[in-house]
Amino acid sequence: MGLTSISMAMDEFYAFHSNYTTRLVLHLRDSKNDVVLAASEVVDLLQNEQVQVIIGPQKSSQALFISDLGNKAQVPIISFSATSPALSFFRTPYFLRATLNDSAQVSAISSLTRFFSWREVVLVYEDTAYGRDLIPYLADALEEINTKIPYRSVITLSATDDQVKEELYKLMTMQTRVFIVHMSGPMGARLFSIAKELGMMSEGYAWIMTDGLTNIVDSFDSLVLHSMQGALGVKPYVPSSKKLSEFSVRWKRRYIKEYPNGEPLEPSIFGLWAYDTVWALAMAVEKANGSCRVFKVIQEEKFNGVSGEFHLVDGELKVSTLQVVNIVGRGGRGIGFWTPEHGLRNSLSSINGDLSPVIWPGESTKVPKGWDIPVSGKKLRIGVPLRDGFYDFVKVEIDNVTNAVTVTGFCIDVFEAVVKRLPYAISHEYIPFVDEHGQSAGTYNDLVYQVYLQKYDAAVGDITIRANRSLYVDFTLPYTESGVAMLVPVKESNHRNGWIFLKPLTVDLWLGTMAFFFYTGFVIWAMEHRINTEFRGPPSQQLGTMIYFSFSTLVFAHREKVENILSKLVLIIWLFVVLILTSSYTASLTSIITVQQLQPSITDVQELLKNGDYVGCHNVSFIEDLLKQLHFDKSKIRSVRPEDYVDALTKGSQNGGVSAIIHEIPYIKLFLAQHCKKFTMVGPIYKTAGFGFVFPKGSPLVDDVSEEILNIIEGDEMEEIERKWFGDLKACSINAKTVNSANLTFQSFSGLFIITGAASTCALLIFLALFLSKNWKELKNLDSDKTAWQRLMSLWEYYNKKDLNSHSSRRNKVSVNANDRNYDSHQESPGVETQTVSGHGDAKTNEPEEISCSELTSPNSDAVLAVVPQ
Repeated sequence: MGLTSISMAMDEFYAFHSNYTTRLVLHLRDSKNDVVLAASEVVDLLQNEQVQVIIGPQKSSQALFISDLGNKAQVPIISFSATSPALSFFRTPYFLRATLNDSAQVSAISSLTRFFSWREVVLVYEDTAYGRDLIPYLADALEEINTKIPYRSVITLSATDDQVKEELYKLMTMQTRVFIVHMSGPMGARLFSIAKELGMMSEGYAWIMTDGLTNIVDSFDSLVLHSMQGALGVKPYVPSSKKLSEFSVRWKRRYIKEYPNGEPLEPSIFGLWAYDTVWALAMAVEKANGSCRVFKVIQEEKFNGVSGEFHLVDGELKVSTLQVVNIVGRGGRGIGFWTPEHGLRNSLSSINGDLSPVIWPGESTKVPKGWDIPVSGKKLRIGVPLRDGFYDFVKVEIDNVTNAVTVTGFCIDVFEAVVKRLPYAISHEYIPFVDEHGQSAGTYNDLVYQVYLQKYDAAVGDITIRANRSLYVDFTLPYTESGVAMLVPVKESNHRNGWIFLKPLTVDLWLGTMAFFFYTGFVIWAMEHRINTEFRGPPSQQLGTMIYFSFSTLVFAHREKVENILSKLVLIIWLFVVLILTSSYTASLTSIITVQQLQPSITDVQELLKNGDYVGCHNVSFIEDLLKQLHFDKSKIRSVRPEDYVDALTKGSQNGGVSAIIHEIPYIKLFLAQHCKKFTMVGPIYKTAGFGFVFPKGSPLVDDVSEEILNIIEGDEMEEIERKWFGDLKACSINAKTVNSANLTFQSFSGLFIITGAASTCALLIFLALFLSKNWKELKNLDSDKTAWQRLMSLWEYYNKKDLNSHSSRRNKVSVNANDRNYDSHQESPGVETQTVSGHGDAKTNEPEEISCSELTSPNSDAVLAVVPQ
């Protein structure tokens, strides 16, 4: 095929460019697929024929050796079929690759794997330089998308059909059902023919071929093509064009003429690259005018040939577009494209990453899930723990006569619900983790390790996801609540405490509130004393009024009416503060009385350590190791069976029991569902990831099971399973964390106290400023020859006088004048007796009070004359 394309290219090029002054002359050599012979022929061409360019070699193994010869002789070696990534332009700069590097397709193959959500693939390749060189690049590309390679199947070219069958039988015993094949044509044809014979080209299997096979699939005979039906492949995309169609017709005509006894062929991509390579070389020779610059000029050539754009970048053909094909019928049916810029697409004009429908092996339209239970038919072996208590999670019953095993429980029901939701069937059996005597064979760590040792294919039960266990196995997502907490007794209620009403407020808040009560009362008294009769009287009465007024605001029961506008402002702000304080006090007291019933006897792990209390744990769990990490002495750790929890916690540390039991939250919640009146939960004190199902490392079941666990948790099915085994967990008002009612502190209300204190102080300062301004003349005339104390007392006596010019005093004066007029009118009326009473008399009894004349005439007297009808 290559030779036909080369000779055809030379004839057509110079027929089209007859005016060119240079010509290419071919010196043919046949290497017979032998590396040593190929090297010998190259030496002969270089020394005897003194060729300036060598086109070939055909295979990468030959090119790898010959490129060194060309590099030493400084003669370009151009290959249109050597695709191995081991060939480097930077290592041997005189080697040019007029074809794609095999590594250019690894991103397309990894994109296919990710598109179909295959998490494991097996690499199948031939044991040659061509086969081996691509594998590291392919493995790296798959690793980037988290696709595992559990096995690499390497087949030698000398392997017999029986040996190939033996290798394929080995693949059939594995779970992975996705195979990436990187082989040359003859070896690939043998592989697919035998795979078809063994039934591996049936539904459930997926095969992906690299471009080495995909490019020449049309050249295989009908039997080989039949065995490859349903496989996928990637190959360089050659856009359809009139030039390509006309070339194909001419090529087939010439091929039949040159090989009349050969089987008719279609020109493959290698034939197209061979044709374009000769055209590029002929143009470069003409531009270089036969000089040694041919090597540099050919790298600058860029034109549209029969294979598409021909452009060498860093010594090899530029990667453009790859096509994804599905082997159906006589050849490959295009189902999509891959480009470095956009990845997978249904068509070159499409913007979404999609592919056309695929016909899979076995003529199936269902996408293979990528794995399956081995064809040997054995069931999935699932290990289950033998619990000692808390049987609602897992309960194993073994019939002593028939040895029949019955496994029930919450964890089992969750697993069965997950298995039913999987899009494929899983045959499984439960195997108790017991010894020859029917007793538990070890701890949960031991059970997990048995999965690592492949004694079990999985483990199901109340198995906590732990970091140390994840080193050996893979866990699914958790299906229960996570965390470790303390189970402790509840304190006895102390509602009979006579001083419980003091608990809502701390001492500093009580004292601060009292101080502001007195201060506010004093400020209002100071501003009301000279103008308001209700704030006047003997000193003892004034002190009582001041205290009574301030504290009566606590229940908004004050009867005194304030007159000063500043006093009203202070009182409004103070009443707002009192409202907040009383409301907060009421709420806090209610909370204390209510929550006190749920108060735990122990609130912190450090309290247990400080008191040297005994703590309990279950002997088959990891909690004992956790307690040691928390610095509990081994002598303070007691193993307590679940049925003994009540007795151990009731006795307490001092009486042979424990002060607290440390366990995982699911167990504690199950216990509290029946014993929440006397016990409560504190925590969590330690974080865990909850319960999960265990599978071997790299198991393809992990992701599918995890996905279905999420679906069950988000739906109603999980709640139904919990209700079946645990009842109504909410009936006892179980809280994950005990609520503590914190006392109110002075700091909590500091903002309010700052506001009311500032308002009172500002109002008092404004009042004093107004008082001094208004009475400055009188105060200035005070005797200056008196002592400071005497002057202070004089100032007090002046301040203590009633302000007769205030609005309230004038209102009282008007009332007195009106009474005087009434008095006169009543005295002139016949039959009316008059009576003189003092302002200090009892208005309710109408009995006059004896007063002296000096009191009536005193300028400071508050006496009022009244006429009362008999």
